[in-house]
Amino acid sequence: MKVLAAMSGGVDSAVAAARAVDAGHEVVGVHLALSRMPGTLRTGSRGCCTIEDSRDAWRACEKLGIPYYTWDFSERFKEDVVDDFVAEYAAGRTPNPCMRCNERIKFAALLEKALALGFDAVCTGHYAKVTRTDGGTLELHRAADWAKDQSYVLGVLTAEQLEHSMFPLADTPSKDLVRAEAAERGLTVAAKPDSHDICFIPDGDTRGWLNERLEMTEGDILDTDGERLGSHPGAHAFTVGQRKGLNLGRPAADGRPRFVLEVRPKDNAVVVGPREMLAVDRVIGIRPSWAGAPPAEESTGEWFDCHLQVRAHGDPVPARARVQPSEEPGEEPSGPEAGTWHIELHEPLTGVAPGQTAVLYQGTRVLGQSTIDAGFNADRVA
Repeated sequence: MKVLAAMSGGVDSAVAAARAVDAGHEVVGVHLALSRMPGTLRTGSRGCCTIEDSRDAWRACEKLGIPYYTWDFSERFKEDVVDDFVAEYAAGRTPNPCMRCNERIKFAALLEKALALGFDAVCTGHYAKVTRTDGGTLELHRAADWAKDQSYVLGVLTAEQLEHSMFPLADTPSKDLVRAEAAERGLTVAAKPDSHDICFIPDGDTRGWLNERLEMTEGDILDTDGERLGSHPGAHAFTVGQRKGLNLGRPAADGRPRFVLEVRPKDNAVVVGPREMLAVDRVIGIRPSWAGAPPAEESTGEWFDCHLQVRAHGDPVPARARVQPSEEPGEEPSGPEAGTWHIELHEPLTGVAPGQTAVLYQGTRVLGQSTIDAGFNADRVA
C-alpha cells in the first residue's frame, strides 16, 4: 500500500514507519507543524511539536530512506484543539486535548489530506490494534502491552477511519523492545524521552496558561449546602477532584480534606466536599461515536455489559450501558452520533468530571466513546 507515516519525532513513530517499510509498503514520512511559534528544544519529556522534534523526524526518515515532508496544520490545530480546550474550561468542563487532536487532526485533517493525495493509510506509533472479524467488519482493540496501551485516546475513531489506519506497534510486548529495535536500526531517537503533559503547555502549568487566556473573576467556594467557605480567583482554574489550591484557611468541621466536587461557570462558583462525594456510580455521555459496528443493543435501547474507562491510563471498571435515542419519540436514531449513553457502574469511580471522555470496552475491544455530560451518586450531581 501507499502509506503516509505520521512522524512525531519520537521513537514510536520512527519504529512504526520502519516496520511499514519492512512490510513492503511505499512509505512517505510527514511531520505535523502544529504551532506557529514552536520552541527550539523540548524540556526533557515535556512538550512536543518543537523544532527539535521536526529535526528528529527528518533524521529518522533519512535513515529509513523515505521521503520527508512537513505539513503546516497550525491553524487547524489552534481552532480545533487549542481554542476548544479554552472554551471547554470556560464552560466548567475538563477536556482531553489528545482525544480532540486524534479526532480532528491526525485522523480527520491528516487522513483526509492523505486520501486526497492517493495514500491508502496513515501509519502512527500508537499502541493499539485494528482487527477484522470473520464478517469483514473492523474492530479497535487494546495493544499487547497494556502498560503502554493507547486505545483509549483512539476511541474517537470511526469504522471508516479504522479502514485507513495502521498501527505497527500493536503486538509489541513492551516499550523497551521498541527502543532496542530503534537502537539496532541506528535511529537516533532510541533513547529519547517520551513526551508528557499537554503539548501546547510544555511547562505543565495549565492554570497559569488558562489565566492568560480567560478573564479571572473572583467567586465563591461553597460547600454542598451552599454555605460560603471562601473565595477563588476564577472558577476555570479548578477541576473536579482537585484538592490543592483551595486556600480556604480553615479546616472542615470533621477535619478531613476537601475536594472540588463541581465547577459552576454560570455563577462562577466552586463546590467542595469530602472525598467520598467524588464517587460516581452513574454517567451520562453525549456526542457518542462507535469504533466500528455498535453492539446489537444499540438499536433497541437495551442494556449491554461493558467496562468504562475515563482516563488514558485509568483502570477500566465494570459497568452496563444503554443508548437513549436523541430523536423525538417514534423516530429511529440515525448517524454515528445519534443517542445519549446511560452508563451504570458496578463499583464507584472517583474524580469523574464533565468534559472527560468515556470510552467503553468489551474485553479488549473498544466499542466507542462519548463526552461525559454529568456524573451522579446518591448525594450529588457532578
